[in-house]
Amino acid sequence: MRGSEVNATMAGASGWLGRRVLAPLRRATSGMRRARVATGMWWAEALLAVPGFAAFVGQAWLAGPAREVPVPRSNLALAAQAALDEIVLGLAKLGRRPQPPEVFARIEDEVAGALALYEREAWLDDPGSFFAPPPPLTAPRLVPARLGSLTYERCTFTSGYEPHPEDPARERWLGYEANRTAHAWVLRHEEPRPWLVCLHGAGMGQPFADLRGFRAARLHRELGLNLAFPVMPLHGPRRDGFPFGVGFPSDELLDTVHGVAQAVWDTRRLISWIRSQGDVAVGLKGLSLGGYTTAVLAGVEDDLACVIAGIPAVDFAALFERHAPARFRRLPRYAALSEMARQVHRVVSPLALPARVPYERRYIYAGVADRLVDPREQVRALWTHWERPRIAWFAGSHVGFFWSQRVRTFVEDALAESGLVGKAGPLGTLVPGLPALPAPVSAQ
Repeated sequence: MRGSEVNATMAGASGWLGRRVLAPLRRATSGMRRARVATGMWWAEALLAVPGFAAFVGQAWLAGPAREVPVPRSNLALAAQAALDEIVLGLAKLGRRPQPPEVFARIEDEVAGALALYEREAWLDDPGSFFAPPPPLTAPRLVPARLGSLTYERCTFTSGYEPHPEDPARERWLGYEANRTAHAWVLRHEEPRPWLVCLHGAGMGQPFADLRGFRAARLHRELGLNLAFPVMPLHGPRRDGFPFGVGFPSDELLDTVHGVAQAVWDTRRLISWIRSQGDVAVGLKGLSLGGYTTAVLAGVEDDLACVIAGIPAVDFAALFERHAPARFRRLPRYAALSEMARQVHRVVSPLALPARVPYERRYIYAGVADRLVDPREQVRALWTHWERPRIAWFAGSHVGFFWSQRVRTFVEDALAESGLVGKAGPLGTLVPGLPALPAPVSAQ
């Protein structure tokens, strides 16, 4: 069959699938959303995973191999991972409710005041200046702890982060009492070793999730690294009653600004304490929200051995727009708030900060079937901003990184290349059987 015939056949198949399968699925999604709102039944929101999952399977089948971001042919394992992502999204939406008009009005007033302040301080023109250097950390409290056979230390210290005195959200942010204490899980060897600071994703921040999610036993015992796991603001023991342990990112746009700013502040303080222990190399690795924070730190912290951004989000406004339920998008102020989010989040955007880490020590990995962080929108933006460093695409979803041998090999090879661990095999950049990622037409 000639190329034109193939294209015509695929176009016909695409149109049929869109009319007969994907469109009904979208209508079903809308109906279930209405049922969720009308009845308050959790199952209606959870069932939203079904049409999203089926739509992914159909779109992956149609996508073919030759695209900017590699798209594998759908198979059961990949579809199962995509379904897990959709379930996570459905569960996350259980805790989200449309804000009443008075709350939207208050958020708009706050953001308007913040933008005026940020413009006066020139932070919108120079976002790097928004991140004031924190004081060094000298004496954190360290308490021995154990998770199964793994021993670690619970590290706590007073954060000391405070928003600008004129920031409209200052009083509310400082009112989160539990968030004033910074927490981290620390694994150290007796002798000096290189350190890897691991930044967790949204909803994590507890020892089991963090140590297990980053494979701490492998990194610490077998590869010989010292490890530090800072807990993000408003997560884990700092969450101050937020549902699902996720305090940011959220509809509270300035809470998201200060969540990122405090995460950077606390991590830099922790790194200062690590460096006070001796002349050792320090690398960063982050997952999802932690990938975002890792990318920000790459633009403000000097002398990092490497930065590894895993399944990274880099644009909260676009992320929220992509996953916002229809009942949110129908709200009168929704479009205006989305635009305000883009403006105010600039001061904490990794895409507004030139990377200080040398090009050859920047690494990214991402799932081609990620349903939470769009690889074409989010990951590609960071890859382009970082001047297209080494990137590993794995055949999996957002949560699928945990089972990916390709991710494990890529990360360990990155650590070896950066001098944090002994030499390993060569770094790869492709999912087996998938095309390379070509240079994008533009960086937008």
